[in-house]
Amino acid sequence: MAIPLRARTAPQHRPDAHPQARRRRRWAWSAWSGTSRRLFLAFGSLVLIFAAAAYFALAGMTRAEAGLARTRRYEEGVRLSLELASAVRDQYAHQAHTIIIGDQSHLGFYRQAEERVLALTGEVRRHAERPEEKEWVEEIEKASGELDQIFRERIVPAVVAGQRADVQAQHARAQLVVSRIQSRAELLVEDFEQAIDQLSDQLEAVRARTFRWILILLVGAPLLAAGVGITIGNSIARPVKRLQEGAARLAAGDLETRIEVEGADEFGALARQFNAMTAALREHQERLVQSEKLAGIGRLAAGVAHEINNPLGVILGYTRLLAKRAEGPLLEDLGVIESETLRCKEIVEGLLDLSRPMKVAPERVDLRRICDEVIERLRESRLLEGVEVTVRGSGEVEGQPLRLRQVVLNLVKNAAEAAGKGGRVEVQVRSEGGAVEVAVGDNGPGLREAEAEAQSRLFEPFYTTKPTGTGLGLAVSRAIAQAHGGDVSAGRSALGGALFTLRVPRALEERA
Repeated sequence: MAIPLRARTAPQHRPDAHPQARRRRRWAWSAWSGTSRRLFLAFGSLVLIFAAAAYFALAGMTRAEAGLARTRRYEEGVRLSLELASAVRDQYAHQAHTIIIGDQSHLGFYRQAEERVLALTGEVRRHAERPEEKEWVEEIEKASGELDQIFRERIVPAVVAGQRADVQAQHARAQLVVSRIQSRAELLVEDFEQAIDQLSDQLEAVRARTFRWILILLVGAPLLAAGVGITIGNSIARPVKRLQEGAARLAAGDLETRIEVEGADEFGALARQFNAMTAALREHQERLVQSEKLAGIGRLAAGVAHEINNPLGVILGYTRLLAKRAEGPLLEDLGVIESETLRCKEIVEGLLDLSRPMKVAPERVDLRRICDEVIERLRESRLLEGVEVTVRGSGEVEGQPLRLRQVVLNLVKNAAEAAGKGGRVEVQVRSEGGAVEVAVGDNGPGLREAEAEAQSRLFEPFYTTKPTGTGLGLAVSRAIAQAHGGDVSAGRSALGGALFTLRVPRALEERA
């Protein structure tokens, strides 16, 4: 029967994977959105600062290198312009020597000077960038061609022919052309030097701006590092210290230890898990202590119950026999003896219930039906006289019917006694997740908050607040519930009194 049951209930557990996956995703997001995110942002900011400083430094160096390259280019243009002016003067000097000597002996030197002027003009043209610079170079080139034409076509033939007047006239024209070339060369030099001055100012501004930004970033980096250190101290070191102190207190045996670490990061989650673990350990220890108490009581009960039951049976038999013949005050005294003897037998039976191992067979139990039967039995026994009892809801579990009936009987009987005549008791059977709960509430005095210590001992054997109670009912009820994989808990009822809730898993597989 176990195999079909697992096959039938397995699909009910498959959807649980989705909440677990969602919890894992929420945990991963909380981890990322907590300390990991803060550390990432902090160290990322430091990296960004140094990256920005490196970027500004490299960008400044790149701009400076480009400016220096242009400066060298303009300086080269200045040098070439000055050499061009000097070469033009050399060209003119050879023309003058030809006029003075009066022959063509300097034509070779003149040709070399002319070729140098043409070469320098071409190089100056490559260094000219602005439109006016290119225009001046073209004017120099045209004037140089005009000067050569005057010399070759006018001056040389006039010198050879001895025409002194023509020579003087053409020489004056040549001087004007040379002056024009010199002025254009000087304009080029001035323009190149002005460009050099502008580039120097720009390079100085780039240097100052780069230095300022690098200084700001490098000064801000230690400040940010200090902030990162404080952040790490607040978000990591301090929570770790609290966790360490809590673990030390727990290791010392303080199961009331709690770690107050707020936040949605992994340290907050770890603190909550630590607190949950501590609560589980405390609950486990309480159950272990309870189990030890019950085991001790069980060993005691197993040893003496049989021996006590025999004399109690004899006392009860003789008491009833004498009661048949007695009259008056003696009959009342015998009634007291019989009542106290029955109370002693009830205590012994409770001890035996605690001492017996509870093995739960997988039998289907209708809790609503058990509640109705228990209430009917209590009515027949006149234990519910003057008490209004209502039952709502339904639910089924797997368990031992007689044991579960015993728990419900104890809870309903206690509630009726607490409510008293004219009181109300509500029994509600409801399904909660994978379990079924039987909640029994009353409008009696309830469990007062001032009796917190007493509430913590409600389920201890022999502890009772009733003058005639044995103190075993709730202890036995909790033992039966725990044997079924459930529990019995106490609280406050909506009616104003006490609320005791029996919780039992639906199936045996859900108790694992």
